[in-house]
Amino acid sequence: MQVEVWSDVVCPWCYIGKRKLETALSTFAHADQVEVVWRSFQLDPSVPEGHTDKTLPSLAAKYGRSVEEMRGQLAHVEGIAAEVGLEYHLADSVSGNTLLAHQLIHLAAEHGLGGAMKERLLHAYFEEQRSVFDVDSLVPLAVEVGLAEPEVRPALTDRRYLSAVREDIDTARALGATGVPFFVIDRTYGAAGAQPAEVLLQLLERAWADSHPLLTVPAAEGCEDGTCAV
Repeated sequence: MQVEVWSDVVCPWCYIGKRKLETALSTFAHADQVEVVWRSFQLDPSVPEGHTDKTLPSLAAKYGRSVEEMRGQLAHVEGIAAEVGLEYHLADSVSGNTLLAHQLIHLAAEHGLGGAMKERLLHAYFEEQRSVFDVDSLVPLAVEVGLAEPEVRPALTDRRYLSAVREDIDTARALGATGVPFFVIDRTYGAAGAQPAEVLLQLLERAWADSHPLLTVPAAEGCEDGTCAV
């Protein structure tokens, strides 16, 4: 079974959704047969590459709220993140274009490290307040998960994974995704948003049942229609 997750590395709900998926998988009987694939999605591709803004005033201006109102909203999300074991510092973060970060995840996936790279980027951004927006910031994080700097730096510089990122984004649109996280199981079942772990577990179980029909053996003696013949 394949679970594809479209998300962005600066989306607070995406990290929360990742933790909820992990909780669902921890109680799913067939988790060892599930492949999780991290797909690219950009919340705001219009941000110029190389440009960063402080998140708090930027969001306040974008949504027409005061800085204090937005600070309260961010604090609410921080509280929800804490419920799944994450320590956010959203008001202290900066925002930027995530195109390079998504390319890095594609490179890591080729080495079987896509999940590890995704986790490292999310943790770096949300819990360490580190930049994930330029090559010099991304290379050390890639090395931490086991990638080699002589491969990473040229790959990000020449943008060899850009087309893969674009394809992910186009596929998400084709599947009807308008936001993230967006979970898709075997290209048949979908769920949008940071769904409760229980909902994701139910989706996994339904998808598994549908793809693995009940195995039957020749009938033996038994009861039918509420009656038994003896």
